[in-house]
Amino acid sequence: MKEFFDEFKKQIIAGVGIVITAASGIVITQFKEVMGIVEEEPATEQVIQQPTQPNIVINVPQQEAKKDTVVKVVKVQPKPKKTETEKRKDEGLDW
Repeated sequence: MKEFFDEFKKQIIAGVGIVITAASGIVITQFKEVMGIVEEEPATEQVIQQPTQPNIVINVPQQEAKKDTVVKVVKVQPKPKKTETEKRKDEGLDW
């Protein structure tokens, strides 16, 4: 039971630490806004790459769509009906 409360105490302390850290970050940000301190963002360069090869477009005339249909007829034979004796054996009533 003591271990449970020790772990619980550690978790509460860690949670309080996280809350304090977050609150201090917010306070510092607000303080910078009030004082007019602005962080300069580093300048970024835009790089434009030119394509090395021109685009080649090949027009292919459309061909008539051929529709091939394969029909396969499969005949399924019905299962033979069980006799009265086989039905009783399946039910477990056969002597």
